[in-house]
Amino acid sequence: MAQRLAGKVAIVTGAGRGIGRAIAQVFAREGAHVIIATRTPGHGNETLRLIADAGGRASFVPVDIGDHHASQALVDEAAARHGRLDIVVHNAAAFAHGLIENADHADLDRLLNVNLKACFTLTRAAIPHMRRQGGGRILITSSVTGPRVTMPGLAAYAASKGAVNGFIRTAALELAADGITVNGIEPGYIDTPALDRLKARYGADNIARYIPAKRLGRPEEAAHAMLFLASEEASYITGETIVVDGGAILPESPVFIDG
Repeated sequence: MAQRLAGKVAIVTGAGRGIGRAIAQVFAREGAHVIIATRTPGHGNETLRLIADAGGRASFVPVDIGDHHASQALVDEAAARHGRLDIVVHNAAAFAHGLIENADHADLDRLLNVNLKACFTLTRAAIPHMRRQGGGRILITSSVTGPRVTMPGLAAYAASKGAVNGFIRTAALELAADGITVNGIEPGYIDTPALDRLKARYGADNIARYIPAKRLGRPEEAAHAMLFLASEEASYITGETIVVDGGAILPESPVFIDG
């Protein structure tokens, strides 16, 4: 089968670990040149090595996505260097846990800068490049936490991801006539380093017990949903999100989960 992203140039933020690394690997395997954008050089270089070892094409740009000037420069430099920009995936995320009554504004600012404001910066930067070439894909990793479910201590994170879904729909409406689609995925319990704290507290098997699929998700399963949205197969889809959660949000109560 022909590579679905052959000749495409894609930026993937937060590509140093977890879902972002899996997206970068899957996109490279499908023929894209992937710009790995992440803060930590060790993580970014490891993703770069994995892609190169598999015969893919990639480059690594160390960047703090919470820095809006750096994010703008990331997009402009990628488009200038490669002569085009087809896909921007905003996957990087900040996380904060704490009750509302203890909320720290510095933590809130950091979380909103990375999770929400970067959506505006990256999309705004990509628009002229994608418009000039007749279209493109803006893709964002949201979450089931916020748009669909939540838990105590996650007010800031949930609020940011709920807002991300609102951004996806509005940006899709504004850019549809330019051939630029805007979509996202909503992962549930995916087995990444971001889940380590929850696994340490509750145990992976105990978490999986309340998921209809009876297991945690794999990063590549989220990445393949993103691949579909990046591909030509999804050219008439915009303003949508795909839930990737093994059915976790389907039951009204854990009572209805056998086992």
